[in-house]
Amino acid sequence: MSAVVESIMGDNAKPAGRSSHVGHANDGESARPVQAANEEQVAAPMVAVLAVRSPRRKVAGSGLFLRVVPPVLGLALLVLVWQIIALKTSSFPTPWATLKEAAVMFSDPFYRNSPNDQGIGWNVLASLQRVGVGFGLAALVGIPLGFAIGRVEFLSRMFSPIISLLRPVSPLAWLPIGLLVFKSANPAAIWSIFICSIWPMIINTAVGVQRVPQDYMNVARVLNLSEWKVLTKILFPSVLPYMLTGVRLSIGTAWLVIVAAEMLTGGVGIGFWVWDEWNNLNVPHIIIAIVVIGVVGLVLEQLLVALAKAFTYEQVNN
Repeated sequence: MSAVVESIMGDNAKPAGRSSHVGHANDGESARPVQAANEEQVAAPMVAVLAVRSPRRKVAGSGLFLRVVPPVLGLALLVLVWQIIALKTSSFPTPWATLKEAAVMFSDPFYRNSPNDQGIGWNVLASLQRVGVGFGLAALVGIPLGFAIGRVEFLSRMFSPIISLLRPVSPLAWLPIGLLVFKSANPAAIWSIFICSIWPMIINTAVGVQRVPQDYMNVARVLNLSEWKVLTKILFPSVLPYMLTGVRLSIGTAWLVIVAAEMLTGGVGIGFWVWDEWNNLNVPHIIIAIVVIGVVGLVLEQLLVALAKAFTYEQVNN
């Protein structure tokens, strides 16, 4: 028995001794793979970060490319078409001639020689003043009326045929009614702006009220909220994106109407200024006025877009 035990212990001791000996001999070699593995683990996230950053830079670069290059190409195409038309028509000014005339005009945009001879700056301000008055009156009437129409079904059914009948009427068709009632050109122009810019605000506000989730109204009934609380705490925040959309549409309509109305009523204003330059056959000034009208309309719309984005509603940002 003792011999068997010794032989067994001897056989087991030899591998153990070898393994410890080998382990001591290969400590340096085994450390190297561990260190390499650690370095690979550290380097892997860095490679991943670089791999992620590279597409982001490409996306950012492509976004900048799409924001800058297509608009520039569009404007270049417009100038090219303009130049071709000017070469085909001798009475049509070239872009360079119009640019030189614009430099002279904008060097003193606020001169005033007589009531009918004023700089383009005074004419734009006069038009903006009329637009502000007409648009403000339309907002004061249209937005509350839109809330009432959207809230009360009886009012919705009562005003629906009126809105459907009057909304498609041309702005210039309202101008003679204004001249007949107010006996003056300036109030008639403001009236035309008012009656044409009120419809988008009424319609969009009413649609917004009607699309308020019914769950909100059910909660208001359960809490027994007053009509004022329902209006200020539930309806107004929900309807605000629709209402601002109507305001944006209305300001564009108002700016379109004032140019057409001033061509017929005369006086001071960008519309009258365009018509007066046509009577003088000053085509470069007409083109400059068209550009100014477009820029002012764009600025007005962008101001309202910035106002809409100031509110934290996702629907407004679209």
